[in-house]
Amino acid sequence: MSTLLEVKNLKKYFRTAQGMLHAVDDVSFKIEEGETLGVVGESGCGKSTLGRTMIHLLESTDGQILYQGKDVTHVNKKELHVLRQQMQIIFQDPYSSLNPRMTVRDTIAEPLYLSRNYKQEILDKEVDDLMDMVGIEKRLADSYPHELDGGRRQRVGIGRALSMHPKFIVCDEPVSALDVSIQAQVLNLLMDLQDQKKLTYLFVTHNLSVVRHISDNICVMYLGQLVEKSPTKELFDHALHPYTKALLSAIPSTDIHEQHKRIILRGELTSPINPDEGCRFASRCLYSCEACKQRQQLEELSSGHFVSCCRAKELNSL
Repeated sequence: MSTLLEVKNLKKYFRTAQGMLHAVDDVSFKIEEGETLGVVGESGCGKSTLGRTMIHLLESTDGQILYQGKDVTHVNKKELHVLRQQMQIIFQDPYSSLNPRMTVRDTIAEPLYLSRNYKQEILDKEVDDLMDMVGIEKRLADSYPHELDGGRRQRVGIGRALSMHPKFIVCDEPVSALDVSIQAQVLNLLMDLQDQKKLTYLFVTHNLSVVRHISDNICVMYLGQLVEKSPTKELFDHALHPYTKALLSAIPSTDIHEQHKRIILRGELTSPINPDEGCRFASRCLYSCEACKQRQQLEELSSGHFVSCCRAKELNSL
């Protein structure tokens, strides 16, 4: 597989009255064609901001974004118009992301209409094909968002994202606002579409069970930085960073015979505004030491398994 998208030392800061908020800070990774990269972490860790910055819904503060080997960090209006056809997003809330005054047909057709590449009869057929592809009945074509349930609204959002035949899609917590039974349907739809169209996903979520089901590789974020990245099975079998271990311990188990020990995080949350150079998890970590005050770098401890912790080797041997 070839690399479709790569970010190098990507940063996104926001100016506040107290100083610069480091929402995404020095993040680097690659996404191969056809794979799903999961990004997990607590609410506010910067994972949604990361996805939006990658597709230019937010402009980066520093770093590089490479798409198919081409630097697309800074693009003009014309280049962005072309890039948007290749990179799309599915939003978290399927209601607020849809225009309440537009029907299902109009919502899916809008990107096609704005591209000016389709005659009306071809556009109508494209919309019908997209509705069929994402599982929306033809009878709902003239319905408005308030007339649909959450699952159908999200299917409309998926159809809209697919309308320009993109190669890369940011899935920004696309099932978190849905009922559990509907979540499974939407996840299976996304996986089927990926197989059919050879799509590449950045899947943002806080649900570790969901990311385990859909992702090939996983990045764990904490306060704007990556603390661990690894193939999915390796991460769940041999998590190395104390924060990742705490997250995994919070997953509910249905096995009544399994001894499940929850890791409770204590201590004050480090402020993301003008943070110190050291490990941002140190104030909540059971194993923090003097070395944690120094800047931590992602280090490959086994094939494809990177961790940002000065004590990872030591803790892994315990």
